[in-house]
Amino acid sequence: MSVKINDLMTAQVMTTTPGRAVERVRELMSTHKVHSIPVADADGEPVGIVSAADLIDGVSDSTPVSHVMTEKVYTVPQYADPSVAARIMRNHKIHHLVVTHEKKIVGMLSSFDLLQLVEDHRFVPKNAPTKKRGIKEMS
Repeated sequence: MSVKINDLMTAQVMTTTPGRAVERVRELMSTHKVHSIPVADADGEPVGIVSAADLIDGVSDSTPVSHVMTEKVYTVPQYADPSVAARIMRNHKIHHLVVTHEKKIVGMLSSFDLLQLVEDHRFVPKNAPTKKRGIKEMS
C-alpha cells in the first residue's frame, strides 16, 4: 500500500476569511493548539494562510486577517505522494501546506505529519547478510 497525503493530513481543518478579525484567529489557534489557519474565499478556495508568526509584533486584535496573512499559499493535492509535500516544504522553507481537492481546502499537512511517517517507517535492509560459503556455523 502506498501512503498518500490524504493518509497523513489533518482533515478537520479550521479556516477563516480575509475579513475576520485577528482576535478570533488567535483564539482559534490557542483553543485548538494549531500554528496556522488557511484563509478561504466564499467558494472554499485558499487565498492566504495565517501563521502564529504573523500574529506577533503588536498586531491589533481588530486588524483584519487580510492585512497579516501570507497571500502566497502553497498547496498539495490530497492524493499526492508525501515526497511532493516534503519537496515543497523544503524548497520554500515552510512547515504547513494546505491540502486541496478540486481547488477546495480539505486539510492541512505539517512537517510534523511527515516526520510521523518517517518515524513509523521500519528499516528493513534490502540485502540481509547471508552465510558465506565454506564457513560452518558452530553450535
